[in-house]
Formats: sequence, C-alpha cells, structure tokens
Amino acid sequence: MTWTRNRPLRAVAEVALGRQRSPQHADGPHMVRYLRAANVKDGSIDLNDVQLMNFTPDEQRIFGLRAGDVLVTEGSGSLTSVGASAVWRGELDGPLCFQNTLLRLRPRDGVDGRFLGWWARSAFGSGLFASLAGGANIYHLSAERVRTIRIDVPPPDEQRRIADFLDAETARIDALISKRDTQLTLLSERLSTSIFLGITGAKERGGRRFSGATWLGSIPEDWPVVPIGYQFEVLLGKMLNQERARGKNLKPYLRNTNVQWDYITVDDLLMMDFPPKEQDRYRVLPGDLLVCEGGEPGRAAIWNGEVAEIYYQKALHRVRPRGYSSSRWLFYCLRAATALNVFAVEGNTTTIAHLTGEQMRAHRLPFPARDTQDRIAGLLDDLSAQHYMTKETLSRQQRLLNERRQVLITAAVTGQIDVSTMSGQAIEEELS
Repeated sequence: MTWTRNRPLRAVAEVALGRQRSPQHADGPHMVRYLRAANVKDGSIDLNDVQLMNFTPDEQRIFGLRAGDVLVTEGSGSLTSVGASAVWRGELDGPLCFQNTLLRLRPRDGVDGRFLGWWARSAFGSGLFASLAGGANIYHLSAERVRTIRIDVPPPDEQRRIADFLDAETARIDALISKRDTQLTLLSERLSTSIFLGITGAKERGGRRFSGATWLGSIPEDWPVVPIGYQFEVLLGKMLNQERARGKNLKPYLRNTNVQWDYITVDDLLMMDFPPKEQDRYRVLPGDLLVCEGGEPGRAAIWNGEVAEIYYQKALHRVRPRGYSSSRWLFYCLRAATALNVFAVEGNTTTIAHLTGEQMRAHRLPFPARDTQDRIAGLLDDLSAQHYMTKETLSRQQRLLNERRQVLITAAVTGQIDVSTMSGQAIEEELS
C-alpha cells in the first residue's frame, strides 16, 4: 500500500494547547472536569484525580475532548517525561476539557485516532518529542514546534490494521512486563521475610520469650534487647547552608540521596567546608553505617571507603560500633524495621517522616552474642547476593521487553514492517 510520506503533523491533526488554569476559573456556573499533565501517562490516562474548573459553553467547544483525541504532556521537569501521550477513548461521561499542560492532537479526516496515538507513543519513546522541548528547569513542547514534525501516513485501512496489531502485540509484551513486576515484588517480599526471621532468631534452638516490641514478637530467650545507643555511637551530620558551600576546606560529603539500601553512590558528590577542627567529628570511616534521617527513615548502607576522605550531611546519621556489635547486624535490623514501617510510624509524619538521633539511640533491638550476629548476618548476606542476582536478571528482562516494545511501535507506524503478513513473534525476531 502507498504511504504518504513526510507530511507536517498539522496536515493530519489539529494541534491545540489547553486552557490555562487561573484563580478566576476556580469557581463559576460551568464547572467541568478537565485533564492535566498528571493524568496522562505513556499509553494510559489516570482518572484517579480529575479536577474541576469553570469552562463557559464556548470554552467547552474549544477545549472539549472527544473520543479519538490524542493527549500529549506539554511540559515536564524531566526530558524523559515530556511528550508522554495517550488516546482519550471517552472513559468518562459528560463534558471533559483539558488544561494547558497538555496538547490535544485531533485527527483530521482520513486519520485514525488510534494510529495517531501509536505514532505519538513512538515520538515519545524514540526521544523525538524530547529533542524538540525547550526550557531550563521545566521543558516545554510548544504547539507550533509539534505542528512542524514530519509524519508518514498510510491509507486508512492500513492505519487501522497497524493500530489493531499494536493493540494486541503490546498487550502481550505488557503482560510479560507485568509478570516480571509480580516476580520482583515476590522476590523482595521473600528477602524481607528471610531478614525478619534472621534478626528474630526464628531458626535458633532453645526457648523463646517476648521481645517487648510488638513488631519483633518473640526472640531467643538468651538474646538481650537493648537501645541502639548502648551498642553504637549515633551522630547526625553537618547542616548545610549557603556559606558552608564555600570555604578553604572544601571536602566531598554524603547526603541522603547517596545512601540507598546496601550501597552508596559516589558519582554525584557535592562539596562543603569542613574546617580541621570539625573533620574528626564529621568524617566517615570504612565500616561506619550511614542511616537516612528523613525521606525513607532507616534506609542504610555501610561505607566501604570508596573515597579516601569523605564527610556527611545532617540528613544522615553516622552509626559507629562501640566494639560489641556488628554494623552488618544492625543494618539487617534496620532493614526489617523499615520494611514494617516502624520508623515511619514513630516519626513526625505531619510533614516528612524523620528518624531523630534521640529516637534512634533509644530504639531497642535484639543483640545476641557477636559470633551469633556474624553467623546470621553472613547467611543473610548470601541470601541477599542471590536476591540481587535474580533481581538484576528480571530487571534486565524488563528493560529488554520495554526496548522491544518501542522498536515494534516505531517499526509499525513508520512502515518498516508489514503487519498484515507477519506475526508479532516473527517481527520481534526480525527486529532483534
């Protein structure tokens, strides 16, 4: 079939920007539901939070949506998000409009809205939309730039075949991706269960007693339960302000975002002034456990000395052994407690949950003999290593499936493959 090549998008679709949201439109006699950028994901529309705004009858005609319209996010703080799109299929009854954080692509005569929607997803996934976005902190796709994008359009029957094909084949790929999501969730739950059983001594011989903490339940009767502060020195890092970002003693420091579960990133370190008199107080040494004070209270990792000299910010606690207990044991106790939201519930949740130094020092945990701690922590290390290997395999499969889906979409909407003669499996093999 003959495709019409290299046409400007404005020739096949009307491209319009939504109505601006302002206080004067917050109330009025014509309150109508509207969609905004937060409602549009790649390939789907989230209707969990649809808001109201006043649109006069004339504005409803201008900014109204109808089935087959393609909605594209016009702005985003991330280039990886700008241009996400989905087809409006009339999921809600009654009038529905759109805000100026979205562009509406309305197919012209002879253009199938579903085909146009798949083309838009190709433009998003391939980075075409991102390449046209302008701005600094917020990236924008102007309607005028989008109108000039060149598009290849097949005859209407072929458009429908392509849309039907991609509906079916991407649903199959999405089902595989969803299955990997389920497997990853189960994998994480299995590791969390193993950690909890380990730090409560579920497989230890002998009698048991109540730990004194509901979330812990019972523990071996000879395991003492004592405050963390008895076993570890807990100190909060240095507060950052504008003046301290300059100075004669600039040193790299770790912040909350650097500390993830069981690893610490050092590829984006910032600098702060640490005078000599403060360096012993705020220096991080190999073997120190760093614990997040906010964000995800209790998230922790052990510093292994990846950088020779490094310090830490107030958003972190430096937890240093007093010589009795293992940092690795405490890490697993914190991981178990965090999985059960122990610190989030105990923290100040009116704004952002925080785990203060006082709370952490006072928190009571089981601390068996050091050889028992090391033995159980070693077993959990082995399980964690197996977990991460399996997780990486599943995550790699997800990435490949996402890449395969994008290749399939682009190949179909640009005519690189003939969807009428090949099965999805055969096309995937041809494109691999």
